[in-house]
Amino acid sequence: MSKPSILQFLMRRKPTQPGADDLKSADPERRGQGLFRVGRTRMRRGETEAALGEFDQALKLLPNYAEAVAARAESLDMLGKIDAARPEYERARKLWAGQRPGAPDRSYLFRQRGRFTFEVDSYELALLRVKTGSFPHLACGNALLAQGHPEEALKCYDRALKIKQNDPDLTALKGEALSMAGRYRQAIEAFDFALAANPKAPETLNARGIARLGLGDLDGANADWRRQLELLPAAEAAARACVALRLADYAAALPELEKAVAHEPNELYWKLYRQTALSRLGKPADSADLLPVDAHPAEAAFQKAVAAAAIDRESARAHWRETIELGPVSLVEVCAAHNELSRL
Repeated sequence: MSKPSILQFLMRRKPTQPGADDLKSADPERRGQGLFRVGRTRMRRGETEAALGEFDQALKLLPNYAEAVAARAESLDMLGKIDAARPEYERARKLWAGQRPGAPDRSYLFRQRGRFTFEVDSYELALLRVKTGSFPHLACGNALLAQGHPEEALKCYDRALKIKQNDPDLTALKGEALSMAGRYRQAIEAFDFALAANPKAPETLNARGIARLGLGDLDGANADWRRQLELLPAAEAAARACVALRLADYAAALPELEKAVAHEPNELYWKLYRQTALSRLGKPADSADLLPVDAHPAEAAFQKAVAAAAIDRESARAHWRETIELGPVSLVEVCAAHNELSRL
């Protein structure tokens, strides 16, 4: 009999229990994930009806939680309620298919889909069993950062760096966590260290630009993004388009957006920002509303600014300011809004 893989082993193990703080948290995201983990534990103990209740509570808080919908479907299946389970499986599939990945010019950490609850549980379990090596710490940190928990991710990266000291790639990941936590000066120091070892790392340049913008250094941010644009291969049109949009360089963005639309004709965002580039360049654009229904409020504010720019500069200025107030500094539209305002 072949030896089971680590993934198979982890799948058979009970997940770690969420902390009491998660279940009492006022943050719907944290509490919803805690309820999901309780439900999954109960499901694997055979407490299927109780598990369904936990999944239902999680979904009241987080209706788009695909993992909870899938687990609910599996529980119904286990209870023999096949007809009830079938539409839940389909609902989970649609939720997964509809999840938007992060901007393609950013680190691979932010280009993933999902909430990574299973990954965090799995790597935490691996850390209980694997006493040496930096990988479980690194992987757990990555999953936590992708979930939006930078302070917890930092602890993982620091443990990994004790094992693999002065590693530039690990240091760059630590920089991402510091930046997400708003500790921009420390983040820039980490990115400087990583870039000294590998000055041609496009994603690290991108990240340092975001941290510099967080400190109000727009010129420094733009210098990093221009360098990133120089380094990105021509084949990476979507990533190049995003960098050009951060710079609000619509002449550079337009041909890349044309390529992105040709490559992913069903992706509304490339069509929307192709229209944006055309509009800002004073060229005819399709007037159809392409803003996706799940758009971030900052994205909507940015589009209002674009629509107003040709006829009401003060209104455009107000909407670009609103974009900056509503969105995280890492958002493409927030970066572009800073550049738009600097020119007004």
